[in-house]
Amino acid sequence: MSAPAAKVSQKELNSNHDGTDEISDKEQQEAIEHIDEVQNEIDRLNEQASEEILKVEQKYNKLRQPFFQKRSELIAKIPNFWVTTFVNHPQVSALLGEEDEEALHYLTRVEVTEFEDIKSGYRIDFYFDENPYFENKMLSKEFHLNESGDPSSKSSEIKWKSGKDLTKRSSQTQNKASRKRQHEEPESFFTWFTDHSDAGADELGEVIKDDIWPNPLQYYLVPDMDDEEGEGEEDDDDEEEGGLEDVDEEGDEDEGEDDEEDDEGEGEEDEGEDD
Repeated sequence: MSAPAAKVSQKELNSNHDGTDEISDKEQQEAIEHIDEVQNEIDRLNEQASEEILKVEQKYNKLRQPFFQKRSELIAKIPNFWVTTFVNHPQVSALLGEEDEEALHYLTRVEVTEFEDIKSGYRIDFYFDENPYFENKMLSKEFHLNESGDPSSKSSEIKWKSGKDLTKRSSQTQNKASRKRQHEEPESFFTWFTDHSDAGADELGEVIKDDIWPNPLQYYLVPDMDDEEGEGEEDDDDEEEGGLEDVDEEGDEDEGEDDEEDDEGEGEEDEGEDD
């Protein structure tokens, strides 16, 4: 059994490797104070960098606006662009029920506006055509920091048409079918407009602002998996039909060869009788 390791004294820790005397308490204190001074300079530079980065973001945010406007005009020419984009996005599609998708077919434009100082918040606007669900032409949700610096949010009040409140319908449907249904429908997408419980960590708002809004086309162009599966099945069917045709052709050739052999056999028999 090996002997226990000897404890290293503070004096030994403070000594240099070359065996010189340990650093005095006064020298240690002076080193700590100098480190603190250097760290303060680093922090000051970090703050300065943040201010410079913010100015650059503000500059380019303004430069992007005409392009966002042009993109919105072009998107307006494509039917069902935004509902397709949302359905193709994995996180957003998980929040959509069937009736939500129907309502979002009337969505014609989405706009994300960051406040001028950027850090204080942003707003998402949804523009709708006349539809059978609600009276609003525009729904918006806004995220900002209040006077105390805490995040908060506010949104449009949805003016539902009679019997068309999808948020209530979703809740009632889940309550009635909860004991029997195997697959639970998500809460209505539109409940997001009334949920202000955690504005600082609003997942849907952040996904739309940071993921979808910068380049919605990438999600609009995501191929439909059902279509791909359908094409794959058609290819398999074509291959199977081709294989059957090959078998039939081989069978026909074999039958032809058998007929020729039979004819030759009959011819030899006739010659034998004549002899």
